[in-house]
Amino acid sequence: MEQIAALLEQPYMRSALGAALLVLCAWLADHAAKRLLLKGMRLLTRRTVWRWDDAFYEHGVFKRLAQMAPTLIIQFGIRLVPGVPDKVELIVRNIALAGTVLAAVLTISAVLNALDALYQATEQGRTRSIKGYVQLAKIVLFVVGAIVVIALLIDRSPLLLLSGLGAISAVLLLVFKDTILSLVASIQIASNDMLRVGDWITMPQFNADGDVIDIALHTVKVQNWDKTVTTIPTWRLISDSYKNWRGMQDIGARRIKRALVIDASSVRFLDDAEQHDLHRFNLLRDYLQSKREELARWNRELGEHGKVPVNQRRLTNLGVFRAYAQAYLQAHPEIEHRQTCMVRQLDPTSTGIPMEIYCFTATTVWLEYERIQSDIFDHLLAILPEFGMAAYQQPSGVDVRHALAPAGAGVSERTAPVQADKIA
Repeated sequence: MEQIAALLEQPYMRSALGAALLVLCAWLADHAAKRLLLKGMRLLTRRTVWRWDDAFYEHGVFKRLAQMAPTLIIQFGIRLVPGVPDKVELIVRNIALAGTVLAAVLTISAVLNALDALYQATEQGRTRSIKGYVQLAKIVLFVVGAIVVIALLIDRSPLLLLSGLGAISAVLLLVFKDTILSLVASIQIASNDMLRVGDWITMPQFNADGDVIDIALHTVKVQNWDKTVTTIPTWRLISDSYKNWRGMQDIGARRIKRALVIDASSVRFLDDAEQHDLHRFNLLRDYLQSKREELARWNRELGEHGKVPVNQRRLTNLGVFRAYAQAYLQAHPEIEHRQTCMVRQLDPTSTGIPMEIYCFTATTVWLEYERIQSDIFDHLLAILPEFGMAAYQQPSGVDVRHALAPAGAGVSERTAPVQADKIA
């Protein structure tokens, strides 16, 4: 006991015991903070109706706060350890303070993540993302925190380090070029409401065609219709062009713009018998009646010249079919009639006369849209022979075999090639 008492009287021994006691207090503080603070906040958040405390707990805000307890104990307790040189005390205090600053930076970062999660849970947050701003704030936070930590470790003023950044500003601009471009792009996208989470966009240069699922500072993620995910740099949404289908979704209608190509050789005038036969179409009765009166009045005004067929205005099967298609769309219950709805004839081409259907469906659901569009063209293609017309189709091998077959001979799929070889 006398030897132990004599040993404890040594200055270095008292310093060692004081340091050990300080480390023990720091460990106990860390253990107590994690047990009391975390468990206490967990019980508290379960009993409250607020959502912010749940978000703070889930994103580790209280956990980061608990990590500050041991560094604070060391930072203020090192002064109570006897026999510690001033230089060592300064170094230990600076290291502990740097640890406290690091824990504080991580706590603020966790708070930003929690606030972003709370915002995304709101109605506005589901469409307009602030993730880019949160990431920018975290970048600034970590840069400032790194400068303060380095300044504490080398025992220099942070302003001295900041003044040195001016010499390497060109290098920083080069390194953070994408970050700066993405920041400017994020501000423009958010301020002009150019893009929202959930928007359907098409960007062919990146093979992107689908819904936006995430808008961050550096990247925008698009989930394509084949369930693949395309990542697009945020600044490319400003420098390049893309198509946003939000307007279609807002009005609840999707456009149909497709042409039906008519064989030009099947276009002709209608005689009186054919016009009378077309009166059985309920959708054409009013049109045929008004058109007949209009043409009769026009031809009467021509006098004697109006008796010659080449001088007369007459109905064509193509014009009547166009009127029928227009009336069919106007009566269709799944077409949005508040939007433009028309049937127009485009410039004739080497493949026929395009008759374009331009209208909007009353739904934007993809499956329903394709069904409505297919039903419309199924009907128009099937009704064409009633007007004495046919859709243009390039000759196929079957057409060639029929053309080469002897007149009156039946050509089957199996015998046609043999007959064609004999004729050749």
